[in-house]
Amino acid sequence: MNEGKDNIIVQKSYEFALKIISLYQQLTEKKEYVLSKQILRSGTSIGANIHEAVSGESKKDFIHKLGIAVKEARETSYWLNLLKDSHYLSATEHENLSTQCNELIRILNSIILTTKERYFPNS
Repeated sequence: MNEGKDNIIVQKSYEFALKIISLYQQLTEKKEYVLSKQILRSGTSIGANIHEAVSGESKKDFIHKLGIAVKEARETSYWLNLLKDSHYLSATEHENLSTQCNELIRILNSIILTTKERYFPNS
């Protein structure tokens, strides 16, 4: 996995983080500070962990950091559902962000599985 614009997961996670930052700004304008901080932290952490994975010390470190990114994405999905059900997010906003979040989860899981199969076939 090389870093840069040709790396789809790096690009998608960065674009997602920008949308989460925009959501955070919208939520704080509505005076919602607790959930907004939670989703800001987890939603931007996905890309940060992917960037760390790209410079991983080993394939095991790479897999581990991508695993953390998956956990952060799943947490972000939880906060998105909570924001929708508490009426801070419209159904459309929720659908758009959830679709992107779930796509990140699918891509990350695929990269992890492929890497495990390629480098650790008997584990």
